[in-house]
Amino acid sequence: MKRLLLGLFCILLSGAVLATAAEDVAKRAEASMLVTGSIVVAPDGSVQSYAVDHPEKLPSGVLAVIDRTVSTWKFDPVVIGGKVVVAKATMSLRIVAKQIGKGNFAVSVGSTSFGNDAPGESPSYKTQAPIEYPSAAIRDHAAGTVYLLIKINRQGRVEAAAAEQVNLSVIGSDGAMQRWREVLAKAALTGAKKWTFNLPTTGKQVAYPYWIARIPVTFTLYGEYGHPRSEGYGQWQGYVPGPQQMIPWLDNSRLAAGNVDAMPDGGLLLLDSDGLRLKKPLGGT
Repeated sequence: MKRLLLGLFCILLSGAVLATAAEDVAKRAEASMLVTGSIVVAPDGSVQSYAVDHPEKLPSGVLAVIDRTVSTWKFDPVVIGGKVVVAKATMSLRIVAKQIGKGNFAVSVGSTSFGNDAPGESPSYKTQAPIEYPSAAIRDHAAGTVYLLIKINRQGRVEAAAAEQVNLSVIGSDGAMQRWREVLAKAALTGAKKWTFNLPTTGKQVAYPYWIARIPVTFTLYGEYGHPRSEGYGQWQGYVPGPQQMIPWLDNSRLAAGNVDAMPDGGLLLLDSDGLRLKKPLGGT
């Protein structure tokens, strides 16, 4: 694991705009990678099997952390038609590395999301116009990911939307970072409210009065020579996590459906109160 994370702090520093001292960066910044896959849960709530996408692209130490963590998970049983059943779901894991000393990092599964990819059983994008990068953020070289919550009505339109969390990939003063979060969140909300969605055509969600989903919107700066700055699957990304906001119209039964930031770019995760949920919070390194 030490070999795996060698130089990670340098990655954090090189991926951020250093407006504060290095010591402050070490305290506030983290590194993470998003791993996707699938999971099968037995009727008793234990993990029957799981698979990660593109394991050949993931560091062996990360694969070991995932295996140790997932093997201990217990889920609330899934009941369909009055019977406890085997449950299959898509899986997204946010792997987090935090500095715990000079040259040493603690690696853990920081957050999870579980979804349903059966065609027609969940809302899907109908129209999704690109979101404009706000000029104020471009001027300040601000970048990051806005995690939106949207409420989709039976007309396939966004009835309500809120920014649940904004993670930045740049670092500045507290005031500057708060301003960047607000600017990026406003742009994401303005654009997302124009989107429309296809409604479920089969399965238990067809009769829902509305649907609530999480959607990440990423604002990425362009690097040298006009090429976009991006990190591939299985690579660490430096970021500063923002505070999670409480959303008044989100009922508590949906909060256990997954964590805010465990979603791939372009994803749409339905917060279903009947979906997979862990019995205990995540923990361990």
